[in-house]
Amino acid sequence: MYRPGASIPFRLTLQIIKPLAAPKAQNNRMNERMSEMRHIEYKKPRIGLYSMGLKAYWTQFPGLRERLAEYGEFIAKRLEACGAQVFNYGLVDCEQAGSAAGDYFSKADVDLIFSHSATYCTSASILPVHQICPAPVVVLNLQPAPRIDYARTTTGEWLAHCGACPAPEVANAFNRAGIPYRVVNGLLGLDYTPEISLTEENTADRPEAKRAWKQIEEWVQAAKVKRNLKGARFGFLGNTYGGMLDLYSDFTMFSAQTGAHLQVLEMCDLEQQLQQVTEEEVAAKRQEIESFFLITDDQAADPLASKPTEVQLDWSARVACAQEKLVQAFHLDALAYYYHGAPGGHYEDVQGGFIVGHSLLTAAGIPCAGEGDLKTALAMKICDILGKGGSFCEIVVTDYEDGVILLGHDGPFHLEIARSKPFLRGMGLYHGKQGTGVSVEAKVKAGPITNLNCTQTIDGKLKFIITEAESTDGPIMTIGNTQTPVRFKRDPDSYMDAWFAEAPTHHFAMSVGHNAGLLNKVADLLRIPAVTLE
Repeated sequence: MYRPGASIPFRLTLQIIKPLAAPKAQNNRMNERMSEMRHIEYKKPRIGLYSMGLKAYWTQFPGLRERLAEYGEFIAKRLEACGAQVFNYGLVDCEQAGSAAGDYFSKADVDLIFSHSATYCTSASILPVHQICPAPVVVLNLQPAPRIDYARTTTGEWLAHCGACPAPEVANAFNRAGIPYRVVNGLLGLDYTPEISLTEENTADRPEAKRAWKQIEEWVQAAKVKRNLKGARFGFLGNTYGGMLDLYSDFTMFSAQTGAHLQVLEMCDLEQQLQQVTEEEVAAKRQEIESFFLITDDQAADPLASKPTEVQLDWSARVACAQEKLVQAFHLDALAYYYHGAPGGHYEDVQGGFIVGHSLLTAAGIPCAGEGDLKTALAMKICDILGKGGSFCEIVVTDYEDGVILLGHDGPFHLEIARSKPFLRGMGLYHGKQGTGVSVEAKVKAGPITNLNCTQTIDGKLKFIITEAESTDGPIMTIGNTQTPVRFKRDPDSYMDAWFAEAPTHHFAMSVGHNAGLLNKVADLLRIPAVTLE
């Protein structure tokens, strides 16, 4: 953790790390290879922390100041364990300390501030912190013990447990000052009892502590998203699929709301990289492809989907090498892409080899969204930063017999959350698109999932639509597309009624786990409106 006066380390940059060679897989299950798949190294969120206090108490109640500082140290260590880079100011107990803390957090460029409501403190002491530093604030009302010992408790003992007392006063001051705030209530969660305490404070296993720390960890992860989107480079290769009005995005709006940079790319930028690919690189990429995918002899139901030819596989490998070089050349952190191409033209052939390489990039932490869908590239990137996957999806078909909706696409797939080793199929054509090539057939592993849709409202602002559901292990079509049967909390028609009413785009990112609470916190820190569908 970092303290006032400590040096701040140089900000890390994102780097692509290629997946390792194929492991010894038995049943072709992806989870047997996840330990050997490496991601880019995401930056840690920079978290500010201080504890509230009243300066007058320190001489009146010996040991109270040190006791509250110890609680603050405990919180700091827990935050570090959540993956945060912590800047702990210590106690803010007067207006001067509040101003100093604000300066400290500003210089540290923190993404989020936790305001630990340790004991009573005047709101005048706290307000300067957040008037000086604009980082979002979460008030932590974490009581050390579930119940004081009424028969033994002294005034000094009570003051160590009255963190809820200043919380409404501080909330009122924040509101009147126009400072957004959030509050986490619960128990501190110590795994020991301080010697000074007159009651049992070991509350690590209490549900009130676990709930509180789940909320705190989610705020840390949300701050991680904010940190890594700031300055992230999104590539936009080609154009948006003509006529898909929902996918059109305001580039300025995108950068303004996310803090990310948009790099517009041409097919000739990719062609330049393609010309530099060596035969050795193609051979290595073929090995990588064969480690991630199953090149099956199984007969697909669709005659358009067959075993990829050697020519198709070599071309996909060659284009994948160029795609990786493009990402490295422009320092990309995500990519939205689409190119129609003139019939029989060279660029038609190039885009025909896109899917395999973009799936590999997505698995390596560089999400790639097809049809020029920048907003879904953002949703996928958010899910990937959170370690939840983020696979490119749309509605495929409804299965009323099983009560599920199949979700997927003909584009790239997030290999890290696959149920099993995905199939590669050679496609006689790409429906609705130009050319032929190799496509991915796979589904997300069974269990809880959360869909994140990023749309745009009438005022031009981004909006998140979040839905928790269950991925099932039901049947899918063998047509060379990704498909995952998903059961929602409502029947398919009722769910679609609610979803369509929110004016979504027709694409979204599928993540693993139930992440609605987490994604709502991300939306909060990015100041993007969000709605969660039940």
